[in-house]
Amino acid sequence: MKTISILVPERAVPAAIVDPQYMFTAINMFYEKAGMNPVFKVQLVGLNKEVKLSKGLLSFYPDALLDNVKTTDLIIIPAISGDINEAIKLNEAMFPWIISQYNKGAEVASLCIGAFLLASTGLLSGKTCSTHWLHAPTFRNMFPDVRLVDDRVISEQNGLYSSGGANAYWNLLLYIVEKYTSREMAVMASKFFLLDISKNNQLPFSMFKGQKAHGDELIVAAQEYIEKHYDAKMNVDELADRFGTGRRTFERRFKKATSNSIVEYMQRVKIEAAKVQLESGRKNVNEVMYEVGYNDPKAFREVFKKYVGISPVDYRNKFITEVVPS
Repeated sequence: MKTISILVPERAVPAAIVDPQYMFTAINMFYEKAGMNPVFKVQLVGLNKEVKLSKGLLSFYPDALLDNVKTTDLIIIPAISGDINEAIKLNEAMFPWIISQYNKGAEVASLCIGAFLLASTGLLSGKTCSTHWLHAPTFRNMFPDVRLVDDRVISEQNGLYSSGGANAYWNLLLYIVEKYTSREMAVMASKFFLLDISKNNQLPFSMFKGQKAHGDELIVAAQEYIEKHYDAKMNVDELADRFGTGRRTFERRFKKATSNSIVEYMQRVKIEAAKVQLESGRKNVNEVMYEVGYNDPKAFREVFKKYVGISPVDYRNKFITEVVPS
């Protein structure tokens, strides 16, 4: 069982505390309804026994004080409101605990402009981060050593997660649910909470992350290009030209780095993108086929079955007929 510690900082946005609590509690409910044990221990943690938010209109009572939480698996830092510098100052006593837990192996996720608190710990130095676009200039000013990425709904590096603006944190929560449980559970949660699981542009290709630790920067760039342009028609010669190398050398390096041929990798990327579209149930198989760059239904069906084990229709039906427990 993984322990999820949701911080209750001063100046927190109440919804950014309650929503992750609801998400992980709901996942436990899904497991229990299926006759299995819950997978998360969800707790609110803070510096004080009572934290007043929304100008005193709401009071939160943490389940545990930081000093009493010796270990945890995931720390969630909610969004903050009001003056950012004041919020950082009011919560700086939390930073040593966050750093200590991270050094012990805990992961840390910031929601929206909760990224300012995470960055204030120093843990994001030299790493990538997402936050609300409106506060991006301020963030860059305050933390020039953090690489802020504006085009990501979520960012992840070395066990540090962050989400973009406002409700984008729901996509980060889904991403964590998938990582800690399964793709099927993330899809179930997306339907229960009426979320678009395909919104996060990192999610479809997260399975390829392990294939990018090979150290060949040219091949990593080629992988990322293939993933970004999965819906385009491309061939090996065009890719080799784009990355300034001969076809045979390119193919040899790609195979050595990824254990896949270039064609296999392109097929796998297209099929992963197709799976995400089919899971939502909003499009039929032909629509999905065209969106991922196939024109031949037979070829699409054969390649899909090769990598997934079942036909696109059966895969789509699997998620359409899946009912969220009541």
